[in-house]
Amino acid sequence: MGNCYRKKALKKADKMEEECGIFGMYSNTKDKNLARMSYLGLHALQHRGQESAGICVNQKNKLKVHKGMGLVSNVFDKDSLEKLKGNISIGHVRYSTTGSSMLVNAQPLLTNSIKGDLALAHNGNLVNGQELKNNLEAQGSIFHSTLDTEVIAHLVARSLKDDIKEAFIQSLNQLKGAFSLIAMTKGSLIAARDPFGFRPLVLGKKGNDYVLASETCAFDIIGADFLREVAPGEVLIINDKGIQSRRYSNNKPNTFCVFEFIYFARPDSVIGGENVYLARKRMGKRLAQEMDIEADLVVPVPSSGVAAAQGYSEESDISYADGILRNRYVGRTFIQPTQEMRDLKVRMKLNPISKILKGKDIILIDDSIVRGTTSKQIINRLKEAGVNRIHLAIASPPVRFPCFYGLDTSRRKELIADKKEVDEIAEFIGANSLYYLSLDGILKVLQAENYGYCTACFNGEYPTEENYESKEDLNGTLI
Repeated sequence: MGNCYRKKALKKADKMEEECGIFGMYSNTKDKNLARMSYLGLHALQHRGQESAGICVNQKNKLKVHKGMGLVSNVFDKDSLEKLKGNISIGHVRYSTTGSSMLVNAQPLLTNSIKGDLALAHNGNLVNGQELKNNLEAQGSIFHSTLDTEVIAHLVARSLKDDIKEAFIQSLNQLKGAFSLIAMTKGSLIAARDPFGFRPLVLGKKGNDYVLASETCAFDIIGADFLREVAPGEVLIINDKGIQSRRYSNNKPNTFCVFEFIYFARPDSVIGGENVYLARKRMGKRLAQEMDIEADLVVPVPSSGVAAAQGYSEESDISYADGILRNRYVGRTFIQPTQEMRDLKVRMKLNPISKILKGKDIILIDDSIVRGTTSKQIINRLKEAGVNRIHLAIASPPVRFPCFYGLDTSRRKELIADKKEVDEIAEFIGANSLYYLSLDGILKVLQAENYGYCTACFNGEYPTEENYESKEDLNGTLI
């Protein structure tokens, strides 16, 4: 997505939030309509973004895009998909933030220059996005959005390479930060991943057609087979000549975002050979090993705490109970018209089942705490339902540092674990006790093949060379 030059973070998120999901397909069959497959793929990736959706195809030697605000099912209908005929297609879903909730920021971004038409779908955040934007504007570039994606498009247009594919590859060497990209020209589908591999990107095949996506769950819905992950620092070019793999960067330490396993990725996705659901279940088992608490029930915060709670229950021999009902049809908090309605959001979304919970001591399992406000509201609701004692157990370490690599987090001063000790957080949210999974514990349970992890949000050790301590919060903007 990329909004690194917003002046301030307007959304008060109480969860780490992913910025977007990307999808692409290529077929040698010229009369294919791949938009329908892209629609399904974006549906599978809807959890990665709910603000806007878009699909771009190559149609009659031109690139044609349809995009809009809202969920995939709101943006597209049968007629709009029928009009998007083409044998190359890319799609995008975007996470919502109030500071940039506008159609001009919906993707894919379609641009044209003397080199030809180019469509871009981006997941990540460029830490040098503002610097690049300033340099480009000084050279006469005019920007129409607040997207890092548009920065990349201008770099391609100003490249000394005449071939648009080569210009795209050359532009990648100027980018710093996290990015997984899917691009298309009139005749090629292109994929690229940053040298550190922060954000996911996978390659699959459906018959003779190639497929690219943020997660393997998008392959499952269209019946495609997983081939492999796009490697960090790799570019793939897919066209009528087949598939070509190129390195554009020297090898860097692999620092995949650990929060993909903790929260972002769908439980049925596979990352590095590791099923996400099973990884989360092991996090719960490890959490039970690190704690020593007696209770009547293990209760998840739906749906983010379910897998870890099941693992905790199995390891501890404490009964599991779905004691909180989740209403899936509640609108997003920021669209509520009054503060009172915002405060009622958790009541509307999560409802404890008093018949199960009343009089019980429970271990409440969730994946993370960012600001603590939602945890506090949930615990208040549980007390109203008659729960006796509430021990909150978090299946990840405390989030003490901001993310600069594509997550919508609060500023550091708003991260509750940065300014409060564990017992102080427990008092603030109203829990009888609070426990976190250790950093060592979470790294021991992850078994993805040949993976290293970015854990900067836990320990402040940022993988890239920028000195973030000297430019605290990037002028207050954290993505």
